[in-house]
Amino acid sequence: MEPIDARSLIDAASAAPTVMVNGVPRIERRRRLSPAALTLANEKVRSAVSPVVIAGMVRLADFVLIALSGLAVYFAYVVRGSSFSWSYVLAIVAMALAAVISFQAADIYDIQVFRGRLHQLTRMISSWCLVFLLFMGASFLAKLGGEVSRVWLSVFFLTGIVVLAAERMVVRSLVRRWAREGRLDRRTVVVGADSNGEQLITALGTQHDSDLKILGVFDDRGDNRAQNTCAGLPKLGKVDDIVEFARRTRVDLVLFALPISAEARILEMLKKLWVLPVDIRLSAHTNQLRFRPRSYSYLGDVPTLHVFEQPITDWDLVMKWLFDHVVGGLILLLLSPLMALVALAIKLDSPGPVLFRQKRFGFNNERIDVYKFRSLYHHQADPTASKVVTKNDPRVTRVGRFIRKSSLDELPQLFNVVFKGNLSLVGPRPHAVQGKLQNRLFDETVDGYFARHRVKPGITGWAQINGWRGEIDNEEKIQKRVEFDLYYIENWSVLFDLYILAKTPLALLKTENAY
Repeated sequence: MEPIDARSLIDAASAAPTVMVNGVPRIERRRRLSPAALTLANEKVRSAVSPVVIAGMVRLADFVLIALSGLAVYFAYVVRGSSFSWSYVLAIVAMALAAVISFQAADIYDIQVFRGRLHQLTRMISSWCLVFLLFMGASFLAKLGGEVSRVWLSVFFLTGIVVLAAERMVVRSLVRRWAREGRLDRRTVVVGADSNGEQLITALGTQHDSDLKILGVFDDRGDNRAQNTCAGLPKLGKVDDIVEFARRTRVDLVLFALPISAEARILEMLKKLWVLPVDIRLSAHTNQLRFRPRSYSYLGDVPTLHVFEQPITDWDLVMKWLFDHVVGGLILLLLSPLMALVALAIKLDSPGPVLFRQKRFGFNNERIDVYKFRSLYHHQADPTASKVVTKNDPRVTRVGRFIRKSSLDELPQLFNVVFKGNLSLVGPRPHAVQGKLQNRLFDETVDGYFARHRVKPGITGWAQINGWRGEIDNEEKIQKRVEFDLYYIENWSVLFDLYILAKTPLALLKTENAY
């Protein structure tokens, strides 16, 4: 189901004033969390494992293991006594495919089924028997029964059961371990510590085999409508605290327990929360207003409306990881001689290290160390980028001017992509933590600036190939970069990444803003 267009709703409500503290929007200042929230934030939490990816990998493993089992028996018994035949190979592939389809129909690719033993194996063996019955029936109708080795068929059947059972026990062990570690949980916070929130939490608690782990509730109201506890869960703070809470610990879902009629309150809260890389939904369990059934997505039996979805998840995340590491590794290998020459030129030009690290914003505002070739004199290095490099800046070395104009100083960031994994090849450029425009931090200049950190930053990006690179000396330049970055996040695909990567060398020829 497509999420509702909440961005336009937020834009319509943006005229409401944002509380400022010392020139910084309150919603992005580092807030003091409540003791209960701080306890949860300090717990060690592992990264999530996608149930969608697990199910897909098990399907692939089933197909490969069945095919290899059939081929192993075929080469060990049939080929040894006669000549090779492609008919057997095609039959094995067809049976492996039919088995995966049969397993899907039997609903044994559900994450909850993976946790069981008897129920899972019973369904799997029944489906495996059905596949062989279908194969034997098809062979009989096609009058091919005399051409198929009965020994091969029998051994393939038994081998397949043993291999699949062993694989499922391994999957069961992994899934149960990930469940114990909390990596399969959808860590959820509820907005609304009143009777609506209590009803929602109670309804979610009655769901069978739910993957939701509700951490607590948040509510702005200080009167008797907001309870200190809600259905046994603690009130962790105000809605403004959700941003800081989600920066410190993993939050997968923010669920509003407010009636849709509270439109003004919801819009004001969404203005604060849409910068986070989380799913945001409105619960519809108590609303009298009803939409078409397809308008809802469900958490068990509880209807919800999508507002924002976390970008680049499940298989998209796998594809982007593969793209970064495979393509990034190849680019690093191809450019290694050039990087060695640049390193030698830097060393001969001025004293000091070849590389330097600079603090930048990473995914979800995490501070990361980004590697670059040193382009400034060592004694004038600026690891926080508190002072922007300008045209004819005396801090820049002779080699530094060339590598900055040609963006060769960015090449060591391939180490971040391939080895550290905190950068992507393509994504919003990681800005310095202390990046400023006219003595104002970037997040003070652009509303929703931190929304560009909902995905991992990249070496190149949509903004860069459209000419928005180099010095930021006016508000339009930072505003346009954020606009292009948000467009990239909302329209991401592997083909889009390939297009941006292919256009990057041409974009680097435009050096008027690069100093």
